[in-house]
Amino acid sequence: MNTLDRRTMLATGALALAGAATQSAPAAAQAGPKPIFAVPMTTIPIVGETDVFQVRRIYCIGRNYAAHAIERGSDPTREPPFFFQKPTDAIQNVAIGTVADHPYPSLTKNYHHEVELVAALKSGGTNIPVEQALDHVYGYTLGLDMTRRDLQNGMAAEKKPWEIGKSFDHAAVLGPIHPVTKTGHFTKGAISLAVNGKVRQDSNLDKMIWSVAEQIAKLSEAFELKAGDIIYSGTPDNVGPVVKGDVLLCKLEGLPDMSIRIV
Repeated sequence: MNTLDRRTMLATGALALAGAATQSAPAAAQAGPKPIFAVPMTTIPIVGETDVFQVRRIYCIGRNYAAHAIERGSDPTREPPFFFQKPTDAIQNVAIGTVADHPYPSLTKNYHHEVELVAALKSGGTNIPVEQALDHVYGYTLGLDMTRRDLQNGMAAEKKPWEIGKSFDHAAVLGPIHPVTKTGHFTKGAISLAVNGKVRQDSNLDKMIWSVAEQIAKLSEAFELKAGDIIYSGTPDNVGPVVKGDVLLCKLEGLPDMSIRIV
């Protein structure tokens, strides 16, 4: 009798386990698809924080200083703002107090520097009013919109998109983000770039055609802006070529310097 009971119990237990496995199989199948490989997220360090700023999109405004618009053949009194994007993994982070090696890219023989103020958003929306636009800014940093000018000009001459001149590896150089709670908003201030100690670009943020607030408002008419978006706000005039060995020093009043070496 004891043997029968033991056999019955074993059989009953086996059936229970089988039933449980059958019931759990659909649950496992419903867990959802998994990525076939990991894609690292792009982040920017935040000054004074252990947390990092995760980047969603990179927007850039073109020809936003009158003198630069003129040197690029545009009329700044009539041209509305226009924007382009760079891939997020084009970001090269440069630590404060360092001179980062920056690789000279392929395909170009006319590689240009463009120093810019960069705004980082903590929130967004569509059709954002200008007077509310700066409420969405988390912080600011100093950036370089590096450009394969010969490729950009060649594609523009053929009336084709010139993404290849702007969107490539390491094309979005920037320093760590400074929270606006510590710096305030940047509406004016000297901005400059020197190559091997000789100043090339030298201007002031108050010479922007479209302010950061206006850029956010305009962008939100075309795109739904969200947390993690960053905006390169345009470069002053006297952009120019760099070659291997050149050291670039970027300055913006109110932020630490940023420097790279072309290698």
